[in-house]
Amino acid sequence: MTHNVAILGASGYTGAELVRLISQHPSIKIAALAAERKAGLEMAEVFPHLRHLDLPTLCKIGEIDFSKIDLCFCALPHKTSQEVISALPKDLKIVDLSADFRLRDPDEYEKWYGNPHAAVELQGDAVYGLTEFYREEIKAARLVAGTGCNAATGQFVLRPLIAAGVIDLDEIILDLKCAVSGAGRALKENLLHAELSEGYHAYAVGGTHRHLGEFDQEFSKIAGRPVKIQFTPHLVPANRGILATTYVKGNAEEIHKTFAQAYESEPFIELLPLGEAPSTRHIRGSNFCHIGVVADRIEGRAIVIAALDNLTKGSSGQALQNANLMLGEEETAGLMMAPLFP
Repeated sequence: MTHNVAILGASGYTGAELVRLISQHPSIKIAALAAERKAGLEMAEVFPHLRHLDLPTLCKIGEIDFSKIDLCFCALPHKTSQEVISALPKDLKIVDLSADFRLRDPDEYEKWYGNPHAAVELQGDAVYGLTEFYREEIKAARLVAGTGCNAATGQFVLRPLIAAGVIDLDEIILDLKCAVSGAGRALKENLLHAELSEGYHAYAVGGTHRHLGEFDQEFSKIAGRPVKIQFTPHLVPANRGILATTYVKGNAEEIHKTFAQAYESEPFIELLPLGEAPSTRHIRGSNFCHIGVVADRIEGRAIVIAALDNLTKGSSGQALQNANLMLGEEETAGLMMAPLFP
């Protein structure tokens, strides 16, 4: 059976990544591509690396016949997604890649994103899209809210440890480096080559990064009490990848065993041997997440490091993984490509 899908926001990085992944999917066909400002263009004009594919011409969202669409990917900016999704057919399956439905509490959404939630009536239908931990809910969902790429990386490291009670919940430090594609494709002065290259810098320092809303929501839910971590993201002059270094109070061997049990059957989570650390160069362009555990020189403390591709496992790959579940396909379909190296 072939499933017809539409991609809204196809001219952005996550939209292009969805096209790349779906082009290799055995039973999903791209039936519509929307990009409001680039409507009328061919995808090859916007992303020449996709010129070998037979794709629909980019159009406006209002031109799509959604009665012929089985599932819609929304790769649109925050706030825009709430407005667009509210107007889509109520029986249409949707995977939203924005932040608009990630936070269950509308007040928390307003706190972190600075504007009132514009689709509160849909928030109760949304399932949080971290596939490995919400698999059964996603299978039955109509609307899935994709996670933030930084939030996904941090959760792959910390969720199993919080659930197992093997770390001190008041002693968690997450130091994360993210490639520049995580900031989107829009022109920004601080992302110009001359501004960004040959250095890297911290941003949202002191607890202002929006993905903290997801960490607070998910970690507190698991622990049954408020959990707040120290989190500092850094922008690095690379195109793809996230490397999250987490400092925790706990026994490294016990932590490693906890991961081994939690991720034993997960096709996309690779646990490295105890004492080894992952690298973004080993997951580039793939849907894999590598996790390493190293004992610190201070007794009773450990360092946990995770690496994933922010555009794939952190966003578009996760979205396709969720779509597979929603459409009754093999979860790994279209996603088992090896990382690109070097």
